[in-house]
Amino acid sequence: MSNAIEFNDDAARRLEAVYLTPDVVEQRSRTLRALNIRPGERVLDIGSGPGLLLRDMAATVGPEGSAVGFDQSDAMLAMAKARCADQPQVSFEKGDALALPFPDKSFDAIVSTQVYEYVADIPAAFAELYRITAPGGRVVIVDTDYDSWVVHTADPDRFNRIKDAWDEHFVHGGLPRVLPIRLREAGFRTTNQEVIPMFNTEYHSNTYSHGMVALIEKFVADRKGVTAAEAAAWKDEMEELGKRGEYFFSLNRYQFEARKP
Repeated sequence: MSNAIEFNDDAARRLEAVYLTPDVVEQRSRTLRALNIRPGERVLDIGSGPGLLLRDMAATVGPEGSAVGFDQSDAMLAMAKARCADQPQVSFEKGDALALPFPDKSFDAIVSTQVYEYVADIPAAFAELYRITAPGGRVVIVDTDYDSWVVHTADPDRFNRIKDAWDEHFVHGGLPRVLPIRLREAGFRTTNQEVIPMFNTEYHSNTYSHGMVALIEKFVADRKGVTAAEAAAWKDEMEELGKRGEYFFSLNRYQFEARKP
């Protein structure tokens, strides 16, 4: 059984739906402000996914600039290409964060959201990031600390086992705690940092956690001793708590801004 989430067409559409919720729209707005992109700049989105942030970046740089989407999923790249089809300043590359196919000092601004927690060799990945950043260029990195994930549940033991199984889908569950250190070691200077909570007290389709609960249920079923029936029962409990007005889901993402001297 693979530890990675396979982003086929169905999974890509599910993730896109999560990214369109107000919770993630607000995160995207905060990230775009942190990037402080200007017309004519060269920008890169590492892990561009369905292309929502990339489209906004491209609109800001305008026809005199360039925006590149970079992802390893064919389904995500296809979705982003369709979303940005009317923006000639957008191009795409496929690959992974340890071997970025760009010349040195290529970009004025680079963003990466929910990518580095899946990369085993962070020093090597950040060395690549530093290499392709232009002098004075900015980077913005967003990743999640999964120890911050808390829910209201009548069965905390079941939730803890589900959380343990879900932990298999990433490499670094607590990466934000050391991101400033790793950025500094790579040569960057951190300029700002903030927490972005994914916090829901309602359970409906226009919330971040609604889509994530469905993704988590599918991933953890029959993994690390969690049966498919247990995973389904946990999801059913979340739905019932939502109906009773007793739902609580909180998970923290952390955003770091840095600059190359």
